Amino acid sequence: MQEQRQQQKRRFMATLLWLGAAGLAGPAMADSYPSRPIRLVVPSAAGGSPDVLMRALGAEVGKSLGQSFVIDNKPGASGVIGISELERAAPDGYTLGYANNVTLSINKSTFRKLPYRPDAFVPVVLLFKVPNVIAVKPEMPVKTFAELVAYVKANPDKVTYASPGQGTSGHLTGQLLADKAGLAWTHVGYKGSPQAATDVMGGQVNVLIDNMPTILPLIKAGKLKPLAVTSLARSPLLPALPTIAESGVPGFEGVAWGGLVAPQGTPAGVVGKLNGAFNRALADPAIKDKFAALGAETVGGTPQALASYAARETDKWAAVVRQAGITPQ
Repeated sequence: MQEQRQQQKRRFMATLLWLGAAGLAGPAMADSYPSRPIRLVVPSAAGGSPDVLMRALGAEVGKSLGQSFVIDNKPGASGVIGISELERAAPDGYTLGYANNVTLSINKSTFRKLPYRPDAFVPVVLLFKVPNVIAVKPEMPVKTFAELVAYVKANPDKVTYASPGQGTSGHLTGQLLADKAGLAWTHVGYKGSPQAATDVMGGQVNVLIDNMPTILPLIKAGKLKPLAVTSLARSPLLPALPTIAESGVPGFEGVAWGGLVAPQGTPAGVVGKLNGAFNRALADPAIKDKFAALGAETVGGTPQALASYAARETDKWAAVVRQAGITPQ
């Protein structure tokens, strides 16, 4: 109970500090903003899901604000390269960044020393969530998540699960499942999704836990059999697929997510204007459809909602990392 109160206090203080970093801005600056194109740093390669989604959002928000968004791809090192560049940018509202569950939450526990401060950004809005899918090769003798749990418990320490790599959403979701569902299974980390999926399809590894956009084409091709989705609600892309929460682990959520942040010191008036524009775009049916096609659910909300959610995620995954004995790199 005491530890829980301490975690709540840390989350509250982190939220206050993060929101307070926005500072105060006169209405005149917000009224005239933006007066030139806005750079949007995306810490992943061009053509990937985050890049595609941010380009679509940037185009829609650009129409609303009357200025274009210039996407600046800075991939590498689990998002560290891009997010570090954003930290060094001027806090004037003309450099924004895409940040996610890895850069804002998970990296705090999986890196021994980070070259950036995850709390050194002003939250703007929580953009979307992307569920993971638990999948196996079609020949594996389980048809549901409950049957998989029974299979793992009948074969302790013999079942393996693959993820795109150490510290990824898939890896930590598997560790969270080990704790919540009492699973004694072994993680096999890969350097990316393709090889992880290949080895599960080939039978070298038993289970795959990866994001919806990666797994969905393989499910549709009949190469993988889905057992459950890790979001709180079912995915519209696989509406017949149950959630883990409704399959015996109440309240379970293990998703990837993305948000919009700005450098520390960005004026509050500018943040508010951006928040409103992005919320309008996220509510647009065409944007919702584009995100859904890539397995993402649009979210939206206030800057404080992003700060609070990121703080809760940080605590959750830090506990998972400790319990799993994962050594920070």
